[in-house]
Amino acid sequence: MISTPICELLKIDYPIALGGLGGGFTQPEMVAGVSEVGGFGAIGCHGMSAAEVTAASVAIREITDKPFALNFLLFLVEEDAFAAALAQKPAAIALAWPRGDQDIKSYINRAHDAGCKVTLMAGSVKEAIRGAEAGADVIIAQGSEGGGHVSWMTSIVLTPMVVDAITPIPVLAAGGFANGRGLAAAIALGADGILLGTRFLASDESKMHPNFKKAILKSDGHDTVLTEIPDLAAGTVWPGAMSRAQRNAFIKNWTGREWEIRQNQKEVEATVMTARKEGDADNAPLSFGQDAGLIDDIIPVKDIVLRIVKEAEDIMRNKLPALAD
Repeated sequence: MISTPICELLKIDYPIALGGLGGGFTQPEMVAGVSEVGGFGAIGCHGMSAAEVTAASVAIREITDKPFALNFLLFLVEEDAFAAALAQKPAAIALAWPRGDQDIKSYINRAHDAGCKVTLMAGSVKEAIRGAEAGADVIIAQGSEGGGHVSWMTSIVLTPMVVDAITPIPVLAAGGFANGRGLAAAIALGADGILLGTRFLASDESKMHPNFKKAILKSDGHDTVLTEIPDLAAGTVWPGAMSRAQRNAFIKNWTGREWEIRQNQKEVEATVMTARKEGDADNAPLSFGQDAGLIDDIIPVKDIVLRIVKEAEDIMRNKLPALAD
């Protein structure tokens, strides 16, 4: 069995974590499914009220007694919801996307005081060091291959740079990982495991519309693009992030006309919401990573985790040692 320092730190069996995921896609069933099989589930709390954070935590614990995280976007964090999360005392508080002038140490200290570990997502070495110096227990090195909001450096370069910069703090690699080859590669790069988003979106437990899941299966990974269009449509400015989304009709239609989205943001947002509700994969922004090209089935999250572990173990036990003889 593959066991790394992060397994002992988070009390999990396998070094595989679920990303917080926006849009309400990380529902309790998905989180609990990942945790129950031995991975580390996390639920995205952005947009949740304090009552909803509490209810989600209770729902997860009704399914599993295994550890999980509650995930927050720091630049949009709501105090009542954050306080409710701390009151639930999850195994970890997962933090991401702080503003440059934001005091992240205060949030980390409060989580530690509540008995929680803290993970912090970083898209650069500078952000990783910032998180490490503020007291984060785990740094997630997120490469630009990932879906949704990312920075500019690829995982294969960023991961070892972050590892070297913050050793001995454990590192999870994120962005572009979807199978056992990815887990083995991440460990070879110095990481202690991987965090996945897109792979878990294409699961039975995912609440993503079936048409959007099919878009992931159909994707060859080359049909995604880094863009600000989804955020302009949502009327939200992220601190230093671009959004990786499928280059569908919606993105093509507004490319070069970003100014017009700013001028008519509410109208554009309304059309997006309608398209999402109807499962219109052409006219809604679809955030998923380049690793969609590695995904060709929709299966339970339990099977995703176990398959990744089995593939990685085979590579590390059988293929790699043979090359060193």
